[in-house]
Amino acid sequence: MAQEYEQLLLKNQLCFPLYACGRKIVSRYTPYLKPLGLTYTQYVVFMVLWEKESINVGQLGSILHLDAGTLTPLLKNLEKEGYVTRSRSKEDERVTLITITDKGQELKQKCKDIPAKVSKDNITLSEKDAKELYRLLYLFLDEE
Repeated sequence: MAQEYEQLLLKNQLCFPLYACGRKIVSRYTPYLKPLGLTYTQYVVFMVLWEKESINVGQLGSILHLDAGTLTPLLKNLEKEGYVTRSRSKEDERVTLITITDKGQELKQKCKDIPAKVSKDNITLSEKDAKELYRLLYLFLDEE
């Protein structure tokens, strides 16, 4: 390939290994989430809700780097399943609040061992390398 096209070689792209690693990590969570009827995206939504209990859609999207177009159908489905309730903010009716239900809280017990299982079975990074990767990824995510 001519040198003027070196920038188009897959091996020269930072985006590709990030994309491929993201897909690989999500696939490693699937065997643990599928029996619970959860996708990875639903799982990370629950992680935020278990911590916050109630949050508005905009804040949730900001934390998870997801837009309302992705979150709205997901949250409607979780509401239909009885895991969350959606309501309008009393202060600003344009704002939708998401609150975890008792059923959603019960799921926490079923998920508590998933991070350790995924890490033990699938992650071969040293603790030092994992911390450095985490730091570098958040440098990129937080530069917005």
